[in-house]
Amino acid sequence: MTAIKPPALSFTEARLRGIVESAMDAIITVDEAQRIVLFNAAAESVFGCPREQAIGSSLSRFIPERFRGDHEAHVQRFGEAGVSSRRMGSQRIVLGLRSDGQEFPIEASISHVSEDGHRFYTVILRDVTQRWLAEKALSASREEVREFALAASTAREQEKSRFARELHDELGQALTALKIDVSWLRESLMGAPDAVKAKLAAMQLLLDGTVAAARRISSDLRPLMLDDLGLAAACDWLAENFRSRTGLACELVLGEGDLDLPDPWATAVFRVLQESLTNVTKHSGATQVEVTLVRVAGEVVLTVHDNGRGFSISDPRKPGSQGLTSLRERASLLHGTAIVESTPGRGTLIELRLPVRDAEERR
Repeated sequence: MTAIKPPALSFTEARLRGIVESAMDAIITVDEAQRIVLFNAAAESVFGCPREQAIGSSLSRFIPERFRGDHEAHVQRFGEAGVSSRRMGSQRIVLGLRSDGQEFPIEASISHVSEDGHRFYTVILRDVTQRWLAEKALSASREEVREFALAASTAREQEKSRFARELHDELGQALTALKIDVSWLRESLMGAPDAVKAKLAAMQLLLDGTVAAARRISSDLRPLMLDDLGLAAACDWLAENFRSRTGLACELVLGEGDLDLPDPWATAVFRVLQESLTNVTKHSGATQVEVTLVRVAGEVVLTVHDNGRGFSISDPRKPGSQGLTSLRERASLLHGTAIVESTPGRGTLIELRLPVRDAEERR
């Protein structure tokens, strides 16, 4: 005798079947042996496989061969995990395999139910090829922009270096020669009228100030010791210059290992330290600064910590203030990170991390 389904149940099944068939996402259900028992119209379109050929076949036919073993183990662990559903491939791209052998990226979720002692797994997936291509193009575009910005930054630093060296070597030497000549005149004209002596003395003072200004401008543009003596010596000079200029305590700790990086890594570290100390002078009201520069686990790490007034990271940025943005930009150009931590009344910590594997290849 054949059992007759209640009308309500038949209507529910028909409605559910209609929902599954009209869904825009591919829906596939497999049994415990991972044999396909449901394959909707969207799945036919996505995989290019008629339903009649898919039903009863193994799900592995739609998975690239190199992933089949791992997939079966993942599904088994999912069934034993005690959760009813989860997203697949949340940490990486999941690939499907069309009937014509073409691989394509998918976004999928999996769930399971038990019926009459048997377990069934349902996968809902969508083809995200267009999104993946768009993200890939966007990533390539960002990399091109980053490389262009890095090249522009390097060109600026090279021009600053050239100008600083010309100031130091040519203008500096000329001013030094003038100082010697004025000193000679003062000694040779000891019996000259007082007005002449006063004028020569004023010329001497003006030349001294001009020489000092030329040296300061040259150092601000780019300290020659960064190119001549390396990063460690340049950072030591920067800390000493900060102490003498501000009167604040500044402790510099250089870690072990090779800290003399090539450009543009050396320039990035130096500029971040320079800008950080400038921010301390302008904004922090600190009395002490601690600077550490170490190389660890394939990274060079610079930290600058002051005991100043601090600030709230969430506060709106002051108009025209680009200091912290500049730090992050310098870091991102070299695939690094710049972290700023600050709390009102508890000072500010700036940490720069730059991967240096590429730097080794540049040597």
